[in-house]
Amino acid sequence: MNLASARRWTSALFAALLAAGAAHAAPPAPAPEVVPLWPQGQWPSPVRGPERTGREGSANGAVSNIGEPRLEIYRPERPNGSAAVIFGGGGYFRIQIGGAARPTALWLQSIGVTAAVVYYRLPGDGWSPVSPFQDGQRAMRLVRARAAELGVDPQRIGAIGFSAGGNLAGITGTRYDEPLYPPVDDNDRVSARPDFLAMIYPVVSLRAPLDKTRSRRELAPQADAVEAYSVEAHLRRDMPPVFLAQAADDPIADIGHSLAMFQAAHAAGVPVELHAFERGGHSWGLGPPGSLVGQWPRLFAQWARSHGFLGAAAQTAQTAQPSKRADAAKPARDGNAEGD
Repeated sequence: MNLASARRWTSALFAALLAAGAAHAAPPAPAPEVVPLWPQGQWPSPVRGPERTGREGSANGAVSNIGEPRLEIYRPERPNGSAAVIFGGGGYFRIQIGGAARPTALWLQSIGVTAAVVYYRLPGDGWSPVSPFQDGQRAMRLVRARAAELGVDPQRIGAIGFSAGGNLAGITGTRYDEPLYPPVDDNDRVSARPDFLAMIYPVVSLRAPLDKTRSRRELAPQADAVEAYSVEAHLRRDMPPVFLAQAADDPIADIGHSLAMFQAAHAAGVPVELHAFERGGHSWGLGPPGSLVGQWPRLFAQWARSHGFLGAAAQTAQTAQPSKRADAAKPARDGNAEGD
């Protein structure tokens, strides 16, 4: 992590903790641990120049030009034994780290969950369409392989994905035992299966009529992408339980994505819960305080605990959801059709 990144992380951490009412808590936790996803030189990189972080509009906080796929691991002071691997969205041409993935990691860290934010390779940067899905499997395996070191139960490691990251999490949660890459080391001996799956305003399908997303366009160079990366095409009874949250007025990823996932999971006998909010738009991260969509962290925590994840069920609702949050951006209604 360079100096500029460290400063941005420190500012984000302070803002998130302050907004969550933790101004009088213990000193901030140390900076996240950065773990490369792959051995150096594993994949020849098409990326030229430095990594970029957006500063304006819908790109604010979004990272692109990723040449070094990696994890940022946020360790809680008192781990409760659960972990979540987090995939930000961005239509496979950028990753919304600052507005969704990192705030979610900080929230989870504050309630005892070990969180790992994934900087995955992007087809929009010139990587092959299969690259993010290889990174998804590898990320799950690395966290599980380090479970003892992280104070995590290897059977309580889930995946949370936003928008295109929901598509990535969904494929990771359904095609976890398919060999998307040849094993490179002992980490690849462990399972890539998430134990729970949360898909927030997700891109689920690349099939018509839900094929209008930027994700669909970025994955199109792979001839079989529509079937390979339409999550509902790979539903299986032995996949993890699923939590879905989306706004009915989402202008980027139609609510039909969550409905298709719910219907397919229910038909396959997979435990599934769907929260379809009346309004909220797209790309809301943790959700603006007081908004309908801002309820999802509390609802997700309750659901996850009902399945034995995220710690003891007796934990209070107040600790399950910050009352105010640093990422309280307005829902995306600015015609940003590139932001899934």
